[in-house]
Order: sequence, then C-alpha cells, then structure tokens
Amino acid sequence: MSEQQLQRFLHKVDQLNELVARIKADPALRAQLSACESHQQVVELAADQGLEIGRRWGESEPGESDPPLAPEPHKKAALANLFHSLPPAPGSERVEMLLEGRGLKLELIHSCAASTPAGQWYNQPLGEWVLLLQGSAQLRFADADSAQRLQPGDLLWIPPHRLHRLESSDGGRGCLWLTLFVAPELEPKLPVA
Repeated sequence: MSEQQLQRFLHKVDQLNELVARIKADPALRAQLSACESHQQVVELAADQGLEIGRRWGESEPGESDPPLAPEPHKKAALANLFHSLPPAPGSERVEMLLEGRGLKLELIHSCAASTPAGQWYNQPLGEWVLLLQGSAQLRFADADSAQRLQPGDLLWIPPHRLHRLESSDGGRGCLWLTLFVAPELEPKLPVA
C-alpha cells in the first residue's frame, strides 16, 4: 500500500469513527441510519453531516491519473482500466462501447444516482448479460413483485424483451456496469441456478 493509499484509508476510518460517535450521541441520527436501505443512503446521510465515507478501497480521486478508457481506433492495443471511468453528473449515465461484433456488443455503463424515468421500461430485442463492477443498485422487472438489489460482483441474464428498469443507482463514484448484449440466435446456455 502506498503512503497516499494509507492516508486515504486512515481518513475514511476517521470519517466513519466520527459518524459512529455522532450516531451514538444523537438518537434522531441513529433512527435515520436505521431507516437507510442501501449503501448510497448511508453515504448521503454521512454527507449531510459533512463526512465523506463513499469512496471504496482502491478508488482514486476523480480526475486523478485517469487514462482514456479505450484506445483510439487506429491504435493496435492499449492498456485501459474500467475503474478509471469518471462518474457522470448525478442523475445521469454514460455508455462507452468497448467492443462490437456480429451479434455481440460489450458496453461499460457508468450511472450516478440515476434511475429510469417513471413509467418507462426497457424492452430490448437483444439478451443482456449484466455484471455490476462498482456501487449498488436496484433493478425492477415488470414480472416481479419487488426490485432486485445488486452489489459489486452480482451478475444476471436479462432475456430479450423482458421488461426492466433501473430503480436506483449509487451517487458519488456511481455504479459501473459491464453489459454484454447478445443477439437471440447467439443466446448463451446458462448454468441452472
């Protein structure tokens, strides 16, 4: 661990300890914490207290040594790091095409405190394999009773034309999604859960 990483870590621990002390001293703040249903709500509660606890291990400051995500098309190969994507403005998302081929499309989606507009559903002709790399979010399917909560490392398959929407995504550094869109004729065989 570099000295800079150590200092970031110690700062976050200090910020968390301060939040804990305030929660112990203030029953109303404790009740607010108890009502939080997601990591993002806890981060926002801390921010309301002037504390910054949202950055996860290994995340750099926005703009800090962020190389371009994808190589320029005329270059043969270049090193890219998906985690160096800067978050878009709160309430929005940015989509970056990573590769595209016959019947396949791989995208990096970076959402920040975003949600699908009320009443709108995605109805895609392609199947979508989704991997949440960073943040937490809630997806809702039209044929399900409740939203599905996703954490880093969670993945799922959305068959073609299954109506779905993004209920919420983390703010701050936001959510990073790796999505692979697959044409119906190429639909993969999935392991039985």
